[in-house]
Amino acid sequence: MSSKDEHGNLRETLESIRVEALEAIQEAEDAETLEKARVRFLGRNGLLSRALSGLRSVPAEERPEAGKTANQVKQTLETTLELRVDELAALLAPEESAGPDLTLPGRRQWRGGVHPVTAVIDEICEIFKELGFTRAAGPEVETDWHNFTALNIPLDHPAADMHDTFYLDEGLLLRTHTSPVQVRVMMEHEPPVRILAPGMVFRRDPYDASHAPAFEQVEGLAVDEGIDFIEFRAAIDYFVHRFFGPSTRTRFRPSYFPFTEPSAEVDVSCIICEGSGCAACKRTGWIEIMGSGMVNPAVFEAVGYDPERYTGYAFGMGPARIAMLRYRIPDIRLLYEADVGFLEQFA
Repeated sequence: MSSKDEHGNLRETLESIRVEALEAIQEAEDAETLEKARVRFLGRNGLLSRALSGLRSVPAEERPEAGKTANQVKQTLETTLELRVDELAALLAPEESAGPDLTLPGRRQWRGGVHPVTAVIDEICEIFKELGFTRAAGPEVETDWHNFTALNIPLDHPAADMHDTFYLDEGLLLRTHTSPVQVRVMMEHEPPVRILAPGMVFRRDPYDASHAPAFEQVEGLAVDEGIDFIEFRAAIDYFVHRFFGPSTRTRFRPSYFPFTEPSAEVDVSCIICEGSGCAACKRTGWIEIMGSGMVNPAVFEAVGYDPERYTGYAFGMGPARIAMLRYRIPDIRLLYEADVGFLEQFA
């Protein structure tokens, strides 16, 4: 047989396969029958593969044309097969093409939750409520007298510097602490006074892993006759044991604040390493949680209290840092960014 005859026989074979395969595909009424047709004609050992093996006997000069014909047949069958798959899917599952399945359960809707810093503030207030403290609030825009002068901080003090404080207008500023609330309460009420003043404060701090220019603060004030440092320390110990656990130890370190005298920084034994030393406590076993002290007599004089008759103590803490300790949050910015995925774990 000549090469021309072999080429002609191959062409006839391919045409026969094409006609037979198209008929089998169109007549398939289910996925199983269609798969059998695919294997028979387009499978690895199917009729088309066996026919293509005859290309080797076609002369080299005629082989490109024969190969082109074979590829056209293969593409035609594959396209027809795909179309039939879609047709059968539509015929056998008409409800799927009609729209979404309304019987599927709905997506869970996130209801929201209490922010971890708010939760910490509420818990702090509840603990001190057991000691007779009540919440108090004041304006976030303050006068420099309430924010500095009445608290024994002269306006030439570094804390009142333009680089540390957001000034708005003549004598007005965004409060740098909630201590002005204490001043306002003392000016309006006679002792005894026991208040907590939670609220936003504003400072020109860089926005980094441990600082923010706007943050929550909680300050406390107790004023009465006969209040001494022993009562002050007992109140702080009570708070620490209720909030961090009965095994947590406290430490008072001498410090300086213009509005308290004497003043102290309050440390607690590290709740992460239990005082043995770790990266969180810088290997010291202690973590600072608040500044505190006995109220300076100059503050009593500014608000009209008799410093010979009344004594008291005050303290202030950042609930965001307390929340970071409790929940082991490494970066304070996570508490302020609108990442619902992160905050949802506290809901």
